[in-house]
Amino acid sequence: MGRAFEYRKAAKEKRWGKMSLIFPKLSKSITVAAKSGGSDPDMNPKLRTAILNAKAENMPKANIDSAIKRATEKSANLEEISYEGRGPHGVSVFIDCLTDNPTRTIANLKFHFKKTDGEVLVNGSLKFMFDKKAIFEFEKTEDQDLEELELELIDAGLEEIEMHDNTVYVVANYTDFGTLNTALEEMKIEVTKATLEQIANNTKKYSEVEMEDINILIDRLEEDEDVQAVYTNVE
Repeated sequence: MGRAFEYRKAAKEKRWGKMSLIFPKLSKSITVAAKSGGSDPDMNPKLRTAILNAKAENMPKANIDSAIKRATEKSANLEEISYEGRGPHGVSVFIDCLTDNPTRTIANLKFHFKKTDGEVLVNGSLKFMFDKKAIFEFEKTEDQDLEELELELIDAGLEEIEMHDNTVYVVANYTDFGTLNTALEEMKIEVTKATLEQIANNTKKYSEVEMEDINILIDRLEEDEDVQAVYTNVE
């Protein structure tokens, strides 16, 4: 993951620092998880993960409870959809959305791309450029050895393990999310965040001037209420 990982981490921390932006997105993911698998986190792994990620961002319990409650309302018909696009300077963009109105969502995305000299692509156009990965985060303890952890988790689907600022990042194919999650639980490792992310196979380095244009698009997308996550091939 290397330098591309560092960029994604820094960019995410910068943008997700806005509580007004992050809480509605986390609430949507909780509502969808509760609606699809029930409101009991102990019986619904997807909901348990969504709550875990919300707590990692210091989302108040009242907000979490409200998001779960909304799953029982008729209006909570949110749909998970992904879109692909080509942004300024040819940057590849993969977008995950949660929406109750796909027509509105795609219209807004087309507007964002048009305003930044980009375009929405036919889904599947960038499929070969991104891999969907499961990423788990936890704080390293003094008695943990990364090499030993790697050996113990390989059978659970582990592909990579890295540490940055004492936070350990464990990566696997998205199909091994459940298996790896179970393995970490059995090892009594307290995961602080667990996500499914689109990781670019080949990244590209852009100049500072080019990044200014690219970041304008990313900011527009991430400020859209229907957008949950934005991924690029930026190094």
